[in-house]
Amino acid sequence: MKIENTKAQMRKGVLEYCILSVLRDEDAYVAEILETLKDAKMLVVEGTIYPLLTRLKNAGLLNYRWEESTSGPPRKYYGLTNTGKLFLSELNSTWTELQNAVNLVTRHNK
Repeated sequence: MKIENTKAQMRKGVLEYCILSVLRDEDAYVAEILETLKDAKMLVVEGTIYPLLTRLKNAGLLNYRWEESTSGPPRKYYGLTNTGKLFLSELNSTWTELQNAVNLVTRHNK
């Protein structure tokens, strides 16, 4: 079993949570979302993020708007809907519970 496969699966498991968290305070377009994730060492490619954003939008968690850009074509800005904000709040609670449980099991909280 290769460690890279396991690491990739772990990242995929929290990617939705991370994207919603990036959009918590302000709308962003894909390049900004990818840059924020990259800065946090969450390496994600456009081919992965677009289907995920579409799925989150179709689930009613995100909306988007087009905005003109001074440096190229218009940009699609994504933001959280009210449902998305509630969903993120639930994920925050779940993440804290999961983090505490994992820390207990792996004894990282000594």
